[in-house]
Amino acid sequence: MTSKIKFAIVGAGVIAPFHAKAITANKGAELVAICDTGKEKAERLAEEFSVSRTYTDYEEMFEKEEIDIVSVCVPSGLHAEVTIAAAKAGIHVLCEKPLDITREKMTAMIKACREHHVKLGCVFQRRMLDAAIITRKAIQEGKLGKLVLGDAYLKYYRSPEYYASAGWRGTWELDGGGALMNQGVHGIDLIQWMVGDVESVFAYTAPLVRDIEVEDTAVIAVKYKNGAFGVIQGTTSVYPGQETRFEIHGENGSIIFSDSGFQQWKFLDGDETIPKVESSEGGGSDPKAISDEGHYVFVEDIIQAVREKREPLVPGEEARKAVDLILAIYESSKTGKEVKVNP
Repeated sequence: MTSKIKFAIVGAGVIAPFHAKAITANKGAELVAICDTGKEKAERLAEEFSVSRTYTDYEEMFEKEEIDIVSVCVPSGLHAEVTIAAAKAGIHVLCEKPLDITREKMTAMIKACREHHVKLGCVFQRRMLDAAIITRKAIQEGKLGKLVLGDAYLKYYRSPEYYASAGWRGTWELDGGGALMNQGVHGIDLIQWMVGDVESVFAYTAPLVRDIEVEDTAVIAVKYKNGAFGVIQGTTSVYPGQETRFEIHGENGSIIFSDSGFQQWKFLDGDETIPKVESSEGGGSDPKAISDEGHYVFVEDIIQAVREKREPLVPGEEARKAVDLILAIYESSKTGKEVKVNP
């Protein structure tokens, strides 16, 4: 496969331009079509990125267009159905977070992609942050010794107008949850990626401020499979939105970093210079203010995964871990009990 990889986008909402920018900037890619149930939305995005063909029915687009990879940018609860349709059409998938919002849907989309021999990659751009990569390497090298605590503080602000801007936001049916499933899923993925898989959780979640059916505030006690404990705090109800922050402590050292870089890098065996990393925009108060650099990486990665016949950076089985954890959190909050995370 030496010619350009042909992309399409399904869903022309807030996140779609991030995909469109990354695709059109990639010399090995071509954006050939855009689909959205809202004709005008699809046409606006197509005009912005000089795409000649638009659709309101993705199955029609899959049938009529020559597409290698589709970016799935629809509401979270629709990810599986678009992915499964793409897989059946022989089209590889780059899916926005979260993978989907139920275990059954995630299982079905992973199965469909495996059966039809197409790649399924999910966008978790925070894994591309230098601070996260450096921290994970330090943990894996044993610099902190036995891990004791792994904490994630994910404090966002989303206004009432944000939730009113699209009918699917803040709903169980299509958003799948609130502050955790939509905003906090990035940090939840990241803390697991760095510290390790979670065994069980005990949680409180509720809509404390916003008039929505899902949570705008959550506090979770976490037990990792490696024996460490942790805390996850997630919210969209505090003003102003805060930098996301991660604190990892072990018997031999501590690492703390946020969107602006490292605050602590300290080890028992001697002083080390705190690594210098570029700051990133985490979208604490503005969902459009996230960095788009990660999307360039994930578009290039899915292209190379297709060309090299290898797994993407974050395949479906890996991407589902954050959602499985969030679903356990919701169950714990509902039952008032400690809940084991679905393996």
